[in-house]
Amino acid sequence: MTWLLLVALAVPAVVAAALLTRATDGLVRAAPLALAPVVVVDLLGPVRGVALQLDLVGRPLLLFVGVLYAAALALTARSADARTASRSGLLLVAFVGTATVLVAADAVTFLAGCVATTVAAHRLILHPRTPRARRAARLYLVLAVASDVVLAVAVVLVVAAGGLRLADTPPAVAAAPTGGVIVGLLLLGFGIKAATFPLHGWLPIDEAAASVPVGAVLSGTVVKVGLVGWLRFLPLGHEALPGWGTVLVVVALVGAFGVLVPGVLTDDPEVSLAYSTVGQMGFLALVVGVALGAPDLAEACLLTAVVYAVHHGMAKGGLIMAVEVWERYGAGRARAVVAGGALVLALAITGAPLGSGAVAKYAAKRAVGEAPFLVDVTAVLPFVATVSTLLLVRAFVLLRASGHPGPAAPDAGLWSWAVLAVGGTIGTWALAWLWLSPEKVPGLDAVTAWGAAWPILLGLAVAGAVLGAARAGVLPAWTRTLRIPAGDLLDAVASRVDRRAERSAERAADARTRRDGGTIGRSTR
Repeated sequence: MTWLLLVALAVPAVVAAALLTRATDGLVRAAPLALAPVVVVDLLGPVRGVALQLDLVGRPLLLFVGVLYAAALALTARSADARTASRSGLLLVAFVGTATVLVAADAVTFLAGCVATTVAAHRLILHPRTPRARRAARLYLVLAVASDVVLAVAVVLVVAAGGLRLADTPPAVAAAPTGGVIVGLLLLGFGIKAATFPLHGWLPIDEAAASVPVGAVLSGTVVKVGLVGWLRFLPLGHEALPGWGTVLVVVALVGAFGVLVPGVLTDDPEVSLAYSTVGQMGFLALVVGVALGAPDLAEACLLTAVVYAVHHGMAKGGLIMAVEVWERYGAGRARAVVAGGALVLALAITGAPLGSGAVAKYAAKRAVGEAPFLVDVTAVLPFVATVSTLLLVRAFVLLRASGHPGPAAPDAGLWSWAVLAVGGTIGTWALAWLWLSPEKVPGLDAVTAWGAAWPILLGLAVAGAVLGAARAGVLPAWTRTLRIPAGDLLDAVASRVDRRAERSAERAADARTRRDGGTIGRSTR
């Protein structure tokens, strides 16, 4: 089976090379089919090899990544952009890099997948070649390379401790004399990739600068590389690290709730959606922090994290793509399909009853319910849904004000997105029923439904009150003008560095001018 997996991964790599060198319209339209061999091999069953594997973590994640990238490629193929072929090729390269991370059986292969994903994501962000895209790509590259360097150091220490194979990595880290240093490096390196507060600033900046399908894979799959890294390398279940676990839980909670301010104080719907992703990744970081501090809960937290990652990747990726789907098909015969699909995805993100978010969040709450922390994390988790609701309402208001629905007829791009919208919910419920114990799957009783619904209703009530106050003109004037740049802290730091660089360049230019003037004067005499 290992060779089948290797061949399956080679197919999108070969198609990517063709698209980046000598593409045709037919090859662009057929690009989503290049992912079919990977999906088929994934469905055939587990794979255990020396360098590649498909296990309980990799299989469900690889399946959703394949579906999400296929939808992004199908939507990209309908673009009238002259550079569609190169964007499709880079998407396939990004898929191969992410897939390599998911199927890696050893630390070196895992790190190689991280680097490949970094390179492809950078080129995708840069692809529009606008000043905004260049700045976003530069910021991403700096942080992503820093992440890869930190992880390379961590991998060297892990391998030296006897953790070359990923199956041996957690116990090796737990037993290593440098285990504390390794855990710190892993939290930092993968925290950048997972867009975890306060290392999150690159995602809103890049998502706003990139095309919609690229933004969808950034929020849906690229950030999951950080989560998978934590699940593969951290000593979850092998050693109790309450200090590191508490740090990660606190940081995760700050990120999950702190995204509300910059996510609302923006005029770009994609920025609001990106901050929603940062908040959801904070939710996942909290689950990992609980597993890190309480080994007895590690297995339940790991399975829950994978279920939640599948839900979030499908729902958030589809919701971001809904921006372009609405602009292309929203005024045509498919208007009802687009509106219905977007509603399903939005309800899934917020955790509404019967949606994929409901089962994922219910399982997470049950998994961390016995966490030995000073703060009862289960008491604050429902309010993450309230924050998500407020961010989605803000994105909807902005999209309605700026977006203009298009009249395009239904085609493969629309139907692939519709499959993504429905498949995410079905797939998450199926995975939960197969993996989790019955008490971790929500029932259909009124109490459970109300527990999922009230945080959303609270968010809608707050949003309605704010919108009503805005229309009545009773909000302070600053609320109409104050805006926080995408990337908040990162943007502030980058802007300061840019200003210093500009001043240094101006001083250097003035010095050259004075020097050249003096040289000319002496030569004249």
